[in-house]
Amino acid sequence: MTRGLHHAPAAAATVAAAGHHDAASVVETDRGPVRGVHRRGVRIWRGIPYAADTSGDRRFRAPLPAPGWSVVRDATEYGPVAPQKRNGQFIGASPRLARSEDCLSVNVVAPADSDDPPAGLPVMVFIHGGAYSVGSSGEYPQQGERLVRRHGVVYVSFNYRLGALGWLDFRAYSSPGHPFECNLGLRDQVAALEWVRRNIGAFGGDPSNVTLFGESSGANAVTTLLTVPAAEGLFARAISQSSPANAVYLPDVAAKWAGEYVQHLSRVVDDDDLDSESPEDAAAMLRATDAMLLAEATTALTVRTPDENPGTISLAPVIDGEFLPHRPLDAFRDGLAHRVPLIIGTNDREGSLFEGRISILPTTKPRIRAIFANTKKKARKAIKRQYPGLPERRPAADFAGDFTFWFPGVKVAERHSRYAPVFMYRFDAAPRMPRLLGLDATHGLELFALFEKFDNPTGVGLTLLGGRRMFREVGRRMQAHWTSFAASGAPLDDWPAYDEATRRTLIFDRVDRVERDPRREKRLAWQAFVPHV
Repeated sequence: MTRGLHHAPAAAATVAAAGHHDAASVVETDRGPVRGVHRRGVRIWRGIPYAADTSGDRRFRAPLPAPGWSVVRDATEYGPVAPQKRNGQFIGASPRLARSEDCLSVNVVAPADSDDPPAGLPVMVFIHGGAYSVGSSGEYPQQGERLVRRHGVVYVSFNYRLGALGWLDFRAYSSPGHPFECNLGLRDQVAALEWVRRNIGAFGGDPSNVTLFGESSGANAVTTLLTVPAAEGLFARAISQSSPANAVYLPDVAAKWAGEYVQHLSRVVDDDDLDSESPEDAAAMLRATDAMLLAEATTALTVRTPDENPGTISLAPVIDGEFLPHRPLDAFRDGLAHRVPLIIGTNDREGSLFEGRISILPTTKPRIRAIFANTKKKARKAIKRQYPGLPERRPAADFAGDFTFWFPGVKVAERHSRYAPVFMYRFDAAPRMPRLLGLDATHGLELFALFEKFDNPTGVGLTLLGGRRMFREVGRRMQAHWTSFAASGAPLDDWPAYDEATRRTLIFDRVDRVERDPRREKRLAWQAFVPHV
């Protein structure tokens, strides 16, 4: 959801400057040849279009195939990031990076240990987070390289549409001549996975052995794509890191947000003549407004949603009955999700990060009161016992984090485990600095361990007061589990499968351990508190 612990991307030119070209870096894709770069044991390709430009007449439309090219295309720099605000509700991409609606590009990192690159390697496709409003596949330029060097996988990342361009439902403003489609960000992700299936063999990957993984909103995309019919067969396994799995809404809720967005946009563009009751005028404004103004109006909507609709996130997938036919949690319950192995988990204190301008969870007294109003008195008392002092700051953060991330994740795990192998984790490890700051193992922290992101300002700050060796070792154990899962469908042997009888969960910490039904009392209290989840 948020990138509060993330940093802005470095200039993509550093990739090209630090490497060299060779014959192995030229690959023929289904649209044309691309040339990447070879450096320090890996081959890297950046900014390969996986779908066509979505600007102009293609705005708010499903992605189309990218046009082809005949000459070798340079693929050494990241493509433009999706339009987003730098200083909105969340920290967006660096203003030095180009923004464009023509942003649907993919990046590949593959091993290069010899002159004869290997083939048939496990493929790991990562979906970045950022609350569906900010972020990009290039925010940490070396991300995935250690997985590739150390474990011999092919790592793929990609950009997709963000904000109103990808995650609001404007179908109410459609006309025969100018249709609007929904779930466009999800459709982009499916298009990227289709590109992987068609092309990854040329980069040394096995198209039948693709693991889809993501964090935060990227993890929400994973749990949602597990229930999207068009995604069937495009990945063989999935990893969901801190998914707000229940943040998927019915069309009437999405239509309400779209209407509110149109009003925000009319103020941003200073359109006093806009008749908010006229779908034609609203449609024309949506089609014509500059993409960065669309992003500004997105911020105006998202900052209001947590107070106007506590416990919801306005940028989210929509249960449209077609592309996404069912609420994902219902699909998991009914065995309608793709029956592939799944790793799913959350961090110890997900909610502690969401303060200040990124306060989007139900952490305030009015928001908590609104959540409590929807349940029975006995269940409210049971929940309060689990969070002594609520609505004080610390228990409120834990209540909100468990409501948004942990309990929906438990429901996904228990329901999917009836039909496919599931492995559940909780990430408790934290260096000294985040513990002193009261963050502990908060939302997004595991990414720094998993990808060994210790050479950027945030990574340095997290371990400034010690704990880097411990944190690195935890991350490398995660890497071993993640890549074993990608190769075989199961993590290493010391991580047992999850089931409803034992609920065995791996706890990543200074010393890893397996617990049976961790936080059982909380789980039972939440089950009574939000039985609809």
